[in-house]
Amino acid sequence: MSVRILALVGSLRAGSHNRQLAEAAVKVAPEGSEVVLFEGLADVPFYNEDIDVEGSVPAAAAKLREAAQGADAFLLFSPEYNGTIPAVLKNAIDWLSRPYGSGAFGGKPVAVVGTAFGQYGGVWAQDEARKAVGIAGGKVIEDIKLSIPGSLTRFAETHPVDDAEVAAQLTEVVARLHGNVGDTAAA
Repeated sequence: MSVRILALVGSLRAGSHNRQLAEAAVKVAPEGSEVVLFEGLADVPFYNEDIDVEGSVPAAAAKLREAAQGADAFLLFSPEYNGTIPAVLKNAIDWLSRPYGSGAFGGKPVAVVGTAFGQYGGVWAQDEARKAVGIAGGKVIEDIKLSIPGSLTRFAETHPVDDAEVAAQLTEVVARLHGNVGDTAAA
């Protein structure tokens, strides 16, 4: 069974280490898993129920929802901004949580990973993202974690895909997330 995993990156910066981590996940995904990096989070307006009206949902938000509906699982990449989740990632979660009761997460498996400059690799933000996406209807796989500290140093001259330890860890994350797709369908 081919599993489609939608990757959402909580950093819009061109040189983002979390984006590079997501790019690495795309490349190291084991056979049978396809990690698709969503492009366009910067274009999604802040969630507002006044503009979330059937038939007139902003195009960027509709594109996000369409991509999410076609996904079997989600892999969120979160840096840490001021000790918490970046607004762009929280906004994506908010859009995907609606319409209430039938949002795109719909019990699908979700893992949250990331990297940050600090000594803990962004664990606070990743924990906040797990909390938000769980409330939004995703089936958070709590034991799939990867927080890589010291991103500015570790990835200064090496792309995460070229870091053997990180590539192996990402391969394991994607494989385990893939394995939970069947578990979710059976539940």
